[in-house]
Amino acid sequence: MAKKSVTDLEVAGKRVLVRVDFNVPLDGQTITDDTRIRAALPTINYLTEHGAKVILVSHLGRPKGGPSPEFRMDPVAKRLSELVTAKVTKLDDCIGPEVEAAVAAMSPGDIILLENSRFHAGEEKNDPELAKKLASLADVFVNDAFGTCHRAHATTEGVTHYVSESAAGFLVQKELDVLLKAIQEPVRPLVAILGGAKVADKLSVIENLLKIADKLIIGGGMAYTFLKAQGYEVGASLLDASKVEWCGQVLERAKAMGKPLLLPVDVVAAREFKADAETRIVPASSIPEGWQGLDAGPETTALFVKALEGAGTIIWNGPTGVFEMEPFAKSTRAIAQAMANSPAITIIGGGDSAAAVTQMGFADQMTHISTGDGASLELMEGLELPGVAALTDK
Repeated sequence: MAKKSVTDLEVAGKRVLVRVDFNVPLDGQTITDDTRIRAALPTINYLTEHGAKVILVSHLGRPKGGPSPEFRMDPVAKRLSELVTAKVTKLDDCIGPEVEAAVAAMSPGDIILLENSRFHAGEEKNDPELAKKLASLADVFVNDAFGTCHRAHATTEGVTHYVSESAAGFLVQKELDVLLKAIQEPVRPLVAILGGAKVADKLSVIENLLKIADKLIIGGGMAYTFLKAQGYEVGASLLDASKVEWCGQVLERAKAMGKPLLLPVDVVAAREFKADAETRIVPASSIPEGWQGLDAGPETTALFVKALEGAGTIIWNGPTGVFEMEPFAKSTRAIAQAMANSPAITIIGGGDSAAAVTQMGFADQMTHISTGDGASLELMEGLELPGVAALTDK
């Protein structure tokens, strides 16, 4: 990686502002999944062990118009305290005199967790004044929040303009190393699987992967717009009518390139979006009126799994069915199982795909599961991430 890593910094005795991604799921004040906190531990522990004064900042949820009790960082502070040996002090703001005084009193190895950065409107607006005040707390900055690297916010991009050095933490470094290699120098054949609900969310990703992948598999809700582009009847299935023509052009381009682009040939359909709805397996070319496709059918599932055989690298972003409902989880589970059994480099692009493989028990058998759905998608588009571009060059 051409950017400085945390190991390139002299941190002993220095104040290190670390942007972490502690945007964890909550049930009230209870954290239901602490994966993001655990993912930051290697960087946090490295810094405390090397005598840094560690100041952590993160957002949590989507607070509107200022501080919201349900989005305070207190549950995060409690869980982090259980995972590290150093004492964790949680503050009630991320800037201001009380924060400045607490930071001034820090000793090497101490950890301070600042309050939710999104309690300040200037965070998402990348306000220079907020960025300057945050940067004044630190000597150097470390970004270890891959899930927010695609956002030019005050805590990801803005602060880098007001500190002497900025570097990637271990998590960000690992994400970039794995994902960029898979896209720029993949072990071939490279097979990409794209699913999820909307074609519109992945237009540029499809365009870019069509150029670099050896095979492209399209499933999930987005597949029905491609099926419609072939003149098929899709019933009441999810459809982006404004993108039918575009999907047709993509299919023509893939054909001209001799690039396999696989779509469902049969689907599991239901009249209602319910776990206990009556289901039918129907041809993908003729879904009955009033019925909607909610999973790939058995023939499609076999086709998709077969396409993974012999792959050198498999990238997956987006489930191929409504995996949260058991009757519509079969194709997603079969793909996860095939990837788990494959000798290929297997990469899960975060989001619902990560949730699916974790829920189904295959997470430990994947080469890499990204912590940032949006950031990984932008890398697949071939874009540069603002939070990475802003870091100090080596």
